[in-house]
Amino acid sequence: MTTALFWLALVCALTYLPLSPRPASGMRTVLKAMSVALLAAIAMLNAAPHLLVLALALCATGDALLSRETDHTFMAGIGAFAAGHLAYIGLFLTHPASDMSLIFDKPGYFWSLIILGIVTATLLAPRAGDLTGPVLAYIPIILGMGITVLTLPEAGPLRWALPAAMAFIASDLTLATEKFLLPPHHPARKATPYLIWGLYWGAQAGLLIAFSGPFATAANPH
Repeated sequence: MTTALFWLALVCALTYLPLSPRPASGMRTVLKAMSVALLAAIAMLNAAPHLLVLALALCATGDALLSRETDHTFMAGIGAFAAGHLAYIGLFLTHPASDMSLIFDKPGYFWSLIILGIVTATLLAPRAGDLTGPVLAYIPIILGMGITVLTLPEAGPLRWALPAAMAFIASDLTLATEKFLLPPHHPARKATPYLIWGLYWGAQAGLLIAFSGPFATAANPH
């Protein structure tokens, strides 16, 4: 059953992809939210850690809110995703294999994330307007997710966690660039919606595979 649900989630994600640059609509909202809500259902059915189910459910809620494309729903969506990232941080740190010392085995990742956070905050602060507070509060949370995933060993299904977390960060940074930094008619805007969605959904699927027990074992038999 979980395999069928995963394929259904993938179909929803692929169906949403060509709709991602289009104006808000009920169909976009349903497809976007269901693409991740189904991953949460898979995690729940496989008795995955509660924090994984919670993180995916919060992100599905954030997807529904962001798909409406208003400043009000954007702020609410940021809140839902921030809560989702905090759930992921808890998931990483409470995993039996988590080891804080592993962070310092990957100093390139650690310092790159720190520098990335400083640069991102510097660029966004004067351009985010009324959303400056929520945006600046979100940056350390998403980067905290990227740092805490470094506590996990890159072995077995957990090897999916690091690239998935980095893809998640890349998706969020691309979204911030699109919303706050790119001029309205910049040619890059033709590609950013597809890039954001591909990185984001791939990240959620990767995190599901990394932590979802029997589903992870089935997806990574070796």
